[in-house]
Amino acid sequence: MLENLPAQPADALLALIKMHADDPRADKIDLGVGVYRTGDGATPVFKAIKGAEARLVAEQDSKSYLGPEGDSRFVEALQTYIFDGESMTDGRIAGMQTPGGTGAVRLALGLAKKAGVTKVYLGVPSWPNHAQIIADLELETVTFNHAREDGTADLDAALNAIREAGERGAVLLHGCCHNPTGIDYTADEWSAIAAAFAESPALPVLDIAYQGLGQGMEEDVAGVRTVLRAVPQALVAYSCDKNFGLYRDRVGAFYMMAKSGDTLEAIASNANALARANWSMPPDHGGAAVRVVLEDEGLTAEWLDELETMRERMRGVRERLAAADAEVTGLGLAALAGQNGLFAMLPLTSEQIARLRDDHGIYMAGSGRINVAGLHDGNIPKFIAALADVTQG
Repeated sequence: MLENLPAQPADALLALIKMHADDPRADKIDLGVGVYRTGDGATPVFKAIKGAEARLVAEQDSKSYLGPEGDSRFVEALQTYIFDGESMTDGRIAGMQTPGGTGAVRLALGLAKKAGVTKVYLGVPSWPNHAQIIADLELETVTFNHAREDGTADLDAALNAIREAGERGAVLLHGCCHNPTGIDYTADEWSAIAAAFAESPALPVLDIAYQGLGQGMEEDVAGVRTVLRAVPQALVAYSCDKNFGLYRDRVGAFYMMAKSGDTLEAIASNANALARANWSMPPDHGGAAVRVVLEDEGLTAEWLDELETMRERMRGVRERLAAADAEVTGLGLAALAGQNGLFAMLPLTSEQIARLRDDHGIYMAGSGRINVAGLHDGNIPKFIAALADVTQG
């Protein structure tokens, strides 16, 4: 039977990783892999996480099962950074731990399907796994345009999607630091989105994967909170992989906001059943480390300082690239200063991307998406010169 399975296309990003690794050039630049890097090119373990892990080694007294909902104290501690006080006191929110943000998105869409959703409206371009999860759940994907050519969000397309989705539709939106474009909705645009949701039976599904890497911890969830104040129910997927540096530990959380506390128990029971069937229990170590950080004032302060350093470094790279665009016209970098997070999309052709790779040792996704954190003082001049070469000769 297994011989009947057709071969699937190779993952483009994994192929890019191998090509970069095999490139012997000392000055090669990796802008493909979506992890944070310091100015030295490292992806370190947070000092706050190191401190939490040392405490776990010394004090953790059991490795017994926690159940499909995971570490409830982790979920509760994280919740205070996502939701506002009013949302958390009316008894309409429940959460559970998941294997990364991917597990949270999968659980959100699986629960939506179980509740009767048949189609998911998705702004494109988007994180590639969004579409793969929707397809694997055998839900219909309805796409709408996320970004305009001028580097701003296409608000009209989002509003039309919310209005058209109907009672069998869910609309999936990035909470902040949009992947892959870096283009976020403004505060006024989030208000318009919230108003549209308030008048629509569509289910909001909000994916928060990069809180703290855009404008700040509060600023990066302000739009999500605006939507949650306007709607009776919503699903929220959250990832700690980027803002705690826990990529390989797969730390995420999933939250459900119900119309009333009376219906929340039944909704949560369905989420637990889906989690049990998918992964049984989430991995504990990374979530426990986050819990220790968030329950200790000193470690929390250290974590927030580390986040600020990351955020400011990426902001500085964006501003430097935008300044280069003013000096050399036609590079397509001017809009980056007003965008957020790890990623940006460059208006390059496939031929230009291939030339950057072959002639200059600069590796990026075939879509033109770059990881801003892959650039630093030592390689930005090379990148700008190479970009000018392939775009203007």
